[in-house]
Amino acid sequence: MSFRSRSSKDPAETCHQVSAAKQVTRRQLFQSCGVGLGKISLASMLASDFAMASGDSGPSASAGDAPGLHFPAKIKRVIYLFMAGAPSQLDLFDHKPELTRLEGKPIPPSVIAGQRYAFIQPDAAVLSPRFSFQRYGQCGAELAETLPHLSKVVDDLAIIRSVHTDQFNHAPAQIFVNTGSPIPGRPAMGSWLSYGIGSDADDLPGFVVLKSGGNLSGGAAMWSNGFLPGQHQGVPFRSAGDPILHVATPQGISRQTQRETLDLVADLNRHRLNDLDVDGIRARIDSYEMAYRMQSRAPELMDFSSESDETLALYGTSREDAGSFAKNCLLARRLAERGVRFIQLYHAGWDHHSNVEGGLRTQCKQTDQGCAALVQDLKRRGMLEDTLVVWGGEFGRTPMVEASAALGRSLGRDHHPQAFTMWMAGGGIRAGQTLGKTDDLGFHPVEDPVHVHDIQATILYLLGIDHERLTFTFAGRPFRLTDVHGHVVEKLVT
Repeated sequence: MSFRSRSSKDPAETCHQVSAAKQVTRRQLFQSCGVGLGKISLASMLASDFAMASGDSGPSASAGDAPGLHFPAKIKRVIYLFMAGAPSQLDLFDHKPELTRLEGKPIPPSVIAGQRYAFIQPDAAVLSPRFSFQRYGQCGAELAETLPHLSKVVDDLAIIRSVHTDQFNHAPAQIFVNTGSPIPGRPAMGSWLSYGIGSDADDLPGFVVLKSGGNLSGGAAMWSNGFLPGQHQGVPFRSAGDPILHVATPQGISRQTQRETLDLVADLNRHRLNDLDVDGIRARIDSYEMAYRMQSRAPELMDFSSESDETLALYGTSREDAGSFAKNCLLARRLAERGVRFIQLYHAGWDHHSNVEGGLRTQCKQTDQGCAALVQDLKRRGMLEDTLVVWGGEFGRTPMVEASAALGRSLGRDHHPQAFTMWMAGGGIRAGQTLGKTDDLGFHPVEDPVHVHDIQATILYLLGIDHERLTFTFAGRPFRLTDVHGHVVEKLVT
């Protein structure tokens, strides 16, 4: 079965209908204030019964129906470990001895001619790698000393050293990696997947977001549903306490009272939907129904008592840990076990314009063990073969210091969109390889360049999706995650 499309209506007719619907919705909103927005906010938690009665399953269908698969999928789910702020590939994955030889000398003008940077000076001096490198595993991949845990699973990884992007500032670059566009308002990758092929989870969202490490430049635009129906938006979770605030039944409200209230409001929503037939009402019905189901599922999800001490030690976390990246990695595995399609972990703090050495030591200490443990844990549970784990930031770091040679040593690196490193592990990935190569300064890819859109196209391919065919018509034109770009990276996949 092909993807559901919204392109069947004439654009002018659609625009007129949407405009009319918005006017009616606004007018009826004020008319219904006497009913109470509080009751509406609790609304439609019996929507699954209503949907079954009406025969409308909504835009998302279960993965068992495979409504959007264009070919057999190699994986069922994705866990994306997004390192916000741009890790320095030259100090972690892409060892360049030539930088040591040229330490302190100005970068050749021919290298940076015509390039755009955020803060770099024309006479910026070359900065050598801050850490020693060593080869690990049967594949012999080179990693920095700050990644001791990742070195243990290196044979399960495909390291891509030649990734490049179009953006050189944090917010647009982060949004670009996550949505395929630097402009806020486009659907995130997880939203596209929720819309296209649904989820295996009946009582959890299909797209879950976990955050750690501080603020994110790209903000909520990175997990927005954009112009897709609202039920496909990424849902931020917490790794301790209630995973989502304001979902639990308020104190003083009995189960019977809640049920009676929901029966009433579901009936009101049924009439409203029949009158207006707009996506906003349908999305509200779906979201509050999901919230109702989560009231019983969330406590079990957050009960880490079933996790062994050995597993907690593997991740470097504890049952009392609240909000660390390591705890989020463990929660990601638990979400994957329960059928969540796309799990996005954001860890901020990689923006090292100064003290790149100290900053990287801190960030690697916070993330290295959790990343490696996630790969190990999935593998020993037989889940890695149908799960894709992705690691990377929004761009890379320059081979020279940000300040000029004459000004001395800030020992930080500037933004570098021309080349950076990502890695993948899991189903459909040709593990134990290092793909792509940069020049002697780590400045430009010289072998197997991989664009951000190629990464996106490859992820969709592993899920059984042709990235050129997953589209949604909005404002009179079809959109897709990869815009008009992107190719599957054939050397990455089995």
